[in-house]
Amino acid sequence: MPGVQRLAAEFSVNCKTAETTLQALENEGLLVGQGPGRRRKIVLPEGHTPLALRVALLVSDAPARGADYMIELGHRLEAAGHVPFFADKTLRDLGMDVRRVARYVKKTGADAWIVSAASRDVLQWFVEYEKPAFALFGRRSTLPIAAVGPDHVQAGRLLVRRLVALGHQRIVILTQKARRIPEPGQSERAQLEEMQAHGLQTGSYNIPDWDDTPEGFHRLLDELFRVTPPTALIIDEPLLFHAAKNHLARHGILAPDQVSLFCTDPDPTFAWCRPTIAHLHWDSRPVVRQVLRWVDNVAKGKDDQRQTLTKIEFVEGGTVGPVAESGSLEVGESGESGESGESGSQGSGVRDQEQP
Repeated sequence: MPGVQRLAAEFSVNCKTAETTLQALENEGLLVGQGPGRRRKIVLPEGHTPLALRVALLVSDAPARGADYMIELGHRLEAAGHVPFFADKTLRDLGMDVRRVARYVKKTGADAWIVSAASRDVLQWFVEYEKPAFALFGRRSTLPIAAVGPDHVQAGRLLVRRLVALGHQRIVILTQKARRIPEPGQSERAQLEEMQAHGLQTGSYNIPDWDDTPEGFHRLLDELFRVTPPTALIIDEPLLFHAAKNHLARHGILAPDQVSLFCTDPDPTFAWCRPTIAHLHWDSRPVVRQVLRWVDNVAKGKDDQRQTLTKIEFVEGGTVGPVAESGSLEVGESGESGESGESGSQGSGVRDQEQP
């Protein structure tokens, strides 16, 4: 149950009136106190019928609406008697900006929110919002919010070990702003720590900042391959992976001959690619089940803040291979590819390279 101050503000009464009302509900057995400074818990009567909820699905970008697990989740919620709907704005549309997200959410009629791949600031706002919210992926660690997502931390460590074993020393992580600002997320930190554990010095070269637009992403790729080309790219989502693979191929930089490419998420299109795409694969069914359990608990008035990690499978694929012995290709000022004069070892040039 919301606390005294929130109820008083919402109903325009003083705190004493709100407290008296809560105490009366507690005396009737509809609320249970949980100790000083803690909110009361709602106790529903016997035979109570769970509510049908309007559940808003706020995704990271438009392609996420077509993901198999999102479609299945919508069907399963409908089958359970709820009314799921995709928010007509995405987090990308809203610039992952807390104030814009807050304005949009408050004017959207929903009883509960499922928020996919959100930044920590956005999820922190949902923690404090009066309507219940569920973090589907995103930077949810240590926040008091129900959540589910694959265990990218351990998988990321295994990935870096595999790349190092293949001779890679110039490894770059390409991830969107929400996962690198204000600091790298847990999985990205784990990958950087694993590089350090193998004697590789890390810095802005390994997780560069870039303008979160298509143009900014392609400028970043040009800069990366102009001076000290990476030998491996770890890319955090299929949309960016395909964009990077296409951009590099136009300049004659192919995987795995000149660079190894790895995606940290699965995508149905990967099965149609040749060479096959190296990626992390996770089963979406446990993810969907966890969200359904949470919505069911919300409908019953239960406070559910459980966070669950699901298993990940490492799919090596054909876009990862050993470091090429010959000079690496680079993208020049004219946009054409040429031979790089840099050596294959990680020297001071890697650490000192200026990033966009």
